[in-house]
Order: sequence, then C-alpha cells, then structure tokens
Amino acid sequence: MAPTALSTPTPAQPSTSAIPAKANNTMTTNLSAVLHGPKDLRVVSRPIEAPAPTEVQIRVRCTGLCGSDLHYYIHGRNGDFALQHPMCLGHESGGEIVALGADVAASQALSIGDRVAIEAGRMCGACQKCKEGRYNLCKNMRFASSAKTFPHLDGTLQRFMNWPAALVHRLPENVSYTSAALCEPLSVVLQGIRRSNLQAGQSVLVLGAGAVGLLACAAAKASGASYVAAADIDEGRLAFARANGWVDGTFLIPRAAPPAAADADTPTDARARRAAEDAASVAAAKSGASVLLETLSSPSSTAATAGQDGGYAVNAAPLDLSTDGFDLTFECTGVPSCVSLSIFTTRAGGKTILIGMGNPIQTLPIGAAALREVDIVGVFRYANTYPVALGLLAGGGLRAVGGGVHASGSTVDGATEGHGVGRKMGGIENLVSHSFPLEQSVEAFETLARGKGAEGRGVVKVFVVDNEP
Repeated sequence: MAPTALSTPTPAQPSTSAIPAKANNTMTTNLSAVLHGPKDLRVVSRPIEAPAPTEVQIRVRCTGLCGSDLHYYIHGRNGDFALQHPMCLGHESGGEIVALGADVAASQALSIGDRVAIEAGRMCGACQKCKEGRYNLCKNMRFASSAKTFPHLDGTLQRFMNWPAALVHRLPENVSYTSAALCEPLSVVLQGIRRSNLQAGQSVLVLGAGAVGLLACAAAKASGASYVAAADIDEGRLAFARANGWVDGTFLIPRAAPPAAADADTPTDARARRAAEDAASVAAAKSGASVLLETLSSPSSTAATAGQDGGYAVNAAPLDLSTDGFDLTFECTGVPSCVSLSIFTTRAGGKTILIGMGNPIQTLPIGAAALREVDIVGVFRYANTYPVALGLLAGGGLRAVGGGVHASGSTVDGATEGHGVGRKMGGIENLVSHSFPLEQSVEAFETLARGKGAEGRGVVKVFVVDNEP
C-alpha cells in the first residue's frame, strides 16, 4: 500500500476501540530493547498497548541494524541528535499484523495476519514538502529510533509495535520478512537512483561495498545500468559482490594514511599550511581516480588486482571509461577522501550522488566539480519508494545472478528463489551475515561494533529476529 500523509506529527494515543489481537496470541508483555545511554541497552518487558484507531499493531519479526543504530548504542547520540530519554532502537523491519484500530477495520485496507514492511518515518502531511510528495524533507517528520525530535519515537526492536496503517506495506507472497526489513536501506538507495535520473545504458561506480553499497550495485543493475563497478578497502566485500553477480568490475582501494604536504615543504603560516594540505588531498584524490579508472578499463587487470577467482567473469568496461569516467558515482561511505574521489571518477557532465552520511563538514575539490559540471546530489532518506522496492523484490529484479553466496559464506541456489513465502527472492537476503534473537540484542550490537562475529567472520548486515510463536 502506498504511503499517505498523516494529519498530525504527534504520536497517536492508545485506544480501547481497537480490534483485539489474534486469539492465539497469549502474550501480555512487550519484550523491548531499550537504550538508556551509551552502551546501556536493556532488554525489558513493557505493557502492550492497544493501537489507536488509525494504527495497526505489528508483531515485529526481524530488524536490521544500521550505522545510526550503532552510533546511538556506542555514543548515546547520532551526530547532533543526542538521546534525551530511553528509546527503542531499530527502523529496518518487517512483521505481521496482529490487531487493527477501529478506523482501519472499517476501511478493510489491511487485515489481521497480513505480512508487512514497516516504513519508519511519520510525516505531518500538512507542510508544503508533504504536499509536494517529498515527505522525507518534512520539518515535522518523526522517525522511529531517531533522537532528532522530542519526545523520541520508539523504534522496532520490540516484540509488538503500534504504527500508522498508512505506513505499512503488504508483502507479496514471495517476499520474506528479511527482504521486508531490507526495504528500508534499499529505499535510501532507490531515492538516490531517482535523484540521479539513472538512464538505461549508463555506467555506475559505487564507492563502498557495505550493505548499502551492495544494495546500490544490485539496484543500479536492476535499473538498467550497463556497467556497474564497486570499490572498497575490503577485498572480502568485493568478492562477495562479484559472487552474487551484482558488479561487472571491482577495485580494491589501498589503505593509506591521509595525504599531507611533505614535512620539508610544510609552511609555518596556518593559512598556507591548510592550503598545502588541501592541495595534497586534491592531488591524492585525482591520482587515485586515475588509477581506479585505468584499472577498471582492463578486465584482465581488474581480475588480477582484485584477486578474482573463476566463475564470475569481469565484463568489459565502456571504451571511454579510462579517459572520461563514469556517468554516475554513488558515494556510500561518507568518508571525505572517498567523496573527493567521487568527483574525479565521474565524467564531465555526470553526477556524484551522496548516499553515505559522513562528516558534516568536508573539504572538497569544488573547483574540479564546477569546471567539469559534475553535479553533487544529496540524498536524505526516501519518499514513495516502498512500493517500488517491493515490486523489485517480488519480480526478482535484485536476485543474485545464477547461484549466489550468502554473507555467511554458504551458497544459494538461484533456481530455487521466488517460490513462496520465505524463499530467497531478490537475492539481497544474502547480505545477512549474523542474526540474533531479540533477547540477545546487546550481543547483536557488540558484534556490529566489532565488525566481526565471535566466529571471526566479518559483518555485512546484522539482524535481530523474533521467531517465537
């Protein structure tokens, strides 16, 4: 169901007029992972409240953890947004409707038992941006698990959640709860693709092969890009992208210290020293882009550089890639050096799309962007993307090519995808590297913070699941 604007930015109050939960639901308390401060996440039982007339009650089945969740967990804040009172984390979720508010029941828009994806932002519906359909820019937006507004709105790391019926989306039969949860980061990517105006046949570079970057690769392919390459400092992530058929080429970015002017030439004047440092940074980005483009222009060179094994051949790059660059670069790291790199990897007249949320203030080669008319496009959350995301998943547009590889290392038989509830339609479920029950939410966050599990396997995407009856 497509989202519609809500009439008020404030949370609705519980109502006793709601239809009761399903008869086989005998639970009387709501198990919840509540953050009280930095590294102070408590799994507690809270009362279950009835949904308001325009809300549904959802039994949350899975939640993916993202970078903002981790910032709140470690620091008690995400950028300028500091925790002011206890709050449930999580906003990438899917679940099952177990109760309906009175007005929802009257409209028959949704039914008890429906499997749904949860869109995590509650817009006001009255401001100009909401009326324009760009509700992601609503000044009165209240986002689940965000401390931007006060009081904070609890996120999805709870067994039961009351949420506006207008912001839940029925799942097609062949889309699982896991894919439903991945609709949220996928929506961010789709917002970027929409803002980029990606055209069929264009070339795309994705900087950063974490979960969002990998989704960007898959979605760019599904959107008609003729050539998609990924660059990252982690060869394991690049190998994973190749194994799932989401990229045509990969580039391993060398790990290096930030560029600086030579000691002997470093000026003593602060202004001159800053200018020298900026010049060194720009030179490093320009040089790095030149090496990346030259490497990706030769399939055999790419394979050798990336240490690629057989089975996933690197496709030929566009003939003009080494001299002109990519039509579009999706920057998914937020790292200043990568943002600078993206300007030089993009062809004249192309676009670099900033999906990664990094340092709020950065020194960038704006002159190089202006002289070559490289547009720098910002992306913030999403609007009206969930129906598109679910359509891509249901139709198999994002499935791994042929067989695939899970982030856990196990293989997936592509021939068995998309045949009923819970099958691996879409292939993006392969991103899930670690999962924990709701009761072990603290361990889930600690695993995400370490970047690897107790078994030593690297993290791609950590999920908290609730499979209790």
